Amino acid sequence: MTEQVVVLGSGYAGAGAVQSLESSIAGDAEITWVSDVDYHLILHETHRCISNPSVKEKVAISIDDIKSPSTEFIQATVEGVDTDERTVDLEDGDTLDYDYLLVGLGTRTAFFGIEGLEEYAHTLKSLDDALGIHDDVVDAADEATQTDPAQIVIGGAGLSGIQTAGEIARLRDERSAPLEIHLVEGLDQIFPGNDDSIQSALRDLLEERNVNILTGDFIGEVDEDTVYIGEDTDLDYDVLVWTGGITGRDAVHEANVDKDERNYRLEAGQTFQTTNERVFAIGDAALIDQPDEDPAPPTAQAAWQAAEVAGENIAREMRGQPLKNWKYKDKGTVVSVGEDAVAHDVFIVPFVDTFGGFPARTLKKMIAANWINDITGVGRAANAWADM
Repeated sequence: MTEQVVVLGSGYAGAGAVQSLESSIAGDAEITWVSDVDYHLILHETHRCISNPSVKEKVAISIDDIKSPSTEFIQATVEGVDTDERTVDLEDGDTLDYDYLLVGLGTRTAFFGIEGLEEYAHTLKSLDDALGIHDDVVDAADEATQTDPAQIVIGGAGLSGIQTAGEIARLRDERSAPLEIHLVEGLDQIFPGNDDSIQSALRDLLEERNVNILTGDFIGEVDEDTVYIGEDTDLDYDVLVWTGGITGRDAVHEANVDKDERNYRLEAGQTFQTTNERVFAIGDAALIDQPDEDPAPPTAQAAWQAAEVAGENIAREMRGQPLKNWKYKDKGTVVSVGEDAVAHDVFIVPFVDTFGGFPARTLKKMIAANWINDITGVGRAANAWADM
């Protein structure tokens, strides 16, 4: 009987792994690909849609342009995974059987129990999220004046928060829109956990674009008009965006594999195999062991690198061959701030660890174009270049 391989999710991990599986299995198994949307989203460029919604045509790539005709695609929301019965339950009531399962569902936004936050804040985990932010910011600007500008508050100054602030500032400047932008980070520095040089460079770019940065106090509560920060800071807002953390998907909560007790991300070895030998996990959905103490980071770069090995390892497991260990290689960081960018530790400019300007902007475009080329071809990558 032909083996059944089911892949969950169409992010970097899922899209890359499907292509790896197709080349590694070579007809020895049937592949079923499941996602709640019928496209792959280039998530690290989705923030571009906040300033320019037409970019959605470049950052959303049809599943049919990625997979081979032999791979079956099902657009559905995953409701649960039963590892004992080896089934995937879908929201519409259908059930899929599998012999091997690759979980690449990504994560959802974590709200950390902050009262009112989930109810009133936008998030940035999907194309619809980005378009919704654009619409609400534009509506708020239309109702404001230069003497009474609309207040935009962004909670969380990691990668998504910084890039969101940059795009809203770009929208404001291009339209001369009456907006004030506030970026709130509970820790002492923006882009926490990163090198001082990139933190400083990003802060400079944001402040040049008149983004008000507040650090050192956490958001404690939100109501329909106000964000309460620390013990004595209140910010009234017209649009609130929250980018402050991630947690696992509800669909895997009951799966009988080891997972983090707090966020339900699946624990996986360097081979991507979980404590169930027929279940593999990849991307943000997983905590993937690495030789040092920390698991692989939940980034597009890591998922992109891991996908090829994950697909090959499922084929190896099917054939009884030894599995490959994967080690994440950090190739540096590039962060956009509107039309500009900052790059760090990418070894493009000799003897300079952090740089901006034209080299950083070009590098940001190259990264996006390289991924698009990998999964669809050079024509689409070239077409997207100007908007990345």
